Amino acid sequence: MIDETLIKRNTAEIVTVEELDARLKENRTPTTYCGYETSGPVHIGTMVAVMKQIDYAKAGLKVKVLFADLHTLLNKKGTEEWIDEMVVYWRNCFEGLGLKNAEYVRGTDFEYDKEYIHDILQLGLLTTVNRAMRSMQEVARDLENAHVSQMIYPLMQIADIKALDVDIAHGGMEQRKIHMLGRELLPQIGYKKPVCMHTPLLVSLQGPGCKMSSSKPETMIKVDEKPEDIKNKINKAYCPLEKEGNPVLQMYEYIIFPKLGSVDVKRPEKFGGDVTYTSYAELESAYLGKTLHAMDLKNTSAEKLSEILEPVREKVGK
Repeated sequence: MIDETLIKRNTAEIVTVEELDARLKENRTPTTYCGYETSGPVHIGTMVAVMKQIDYAKAGLKVKVLFADLHTLLNKKGTEEWIDEMVVYWRNCFEGLGLKNAEYVRGTDFEYDKEYIHDILQLGLLTTVNRAMRSMQEVARDLENAHVSQMIYPLMQIADIKALDVDIAHGGMEQRKIHMLGRELLPQIGYKKPVCMHTPLLVSLQGPGCKMSSSKPETMIKVDEKPEDIKNKINKAYCPLEKEGNPVLQMYEYIIFPKLGSVDVKRPEKFGGDVTYTSYAELESAYLGKTLHAMDLKNTSAEKLSEILEPVREKVGK
């Protein structure tokens, strides 16, 4: 029995809900995938998408993970040898995070096949340079000096959906423009229009203005980060008395509560004593209502996040 609530929770957008509902009612198991550039440290921003894939697997979908090694190369993010090493590291991180009931695929396993290349060429005939460039605005490195390889990138991402026989394409909100291009083009090369599901992007630890990025260590927490470093980073993190743009609250909403279900906050009796929150909404209300102090919020998030990430540290040997 497919769990629709679990599939839909913690998503920023579903295109479209009606199409998703129709796919889930079909007499077969839908396939979902998410592709990842293996371009640097895996961090908790990436973890939001991984948590969603764990939801999909628990809900009864067939889950595929694409380590997009060739995309990483085309987007100028490393040499082939380094990318090979990173694929191993990324898989270890994902398995440490609990994503074990998934099919792991590398782009180079199928992206040199004749049929795949034919699809890329067909998609190239259907896409203007301007449209390809617009689709890459949230993804490409140094787009002002774009290389031809970076215009091939979105065509490959679209062709991946067909090659992997995907019903539901999943990614962060930065993938939206490529996914929308795919929904338009895939029927023209003989494949169904995919449902597209997007997860939120975690804001930088330094606050609104940018997302967490593996290229900016000060903005993010690695999934294999040492507990003392997690604590130091969260203690310094931007944490206003509001939800919008608050990275600490986002950790609770998209990582800690989905993983743990409830949270115990330890504090002295003079500050109200220990308290248990059984939902994110309850914790958010307490924080915004000033019955939960920012330092208690931060200290507990560091403790719980370190606990959640311990299997990753063990898996990658740190």
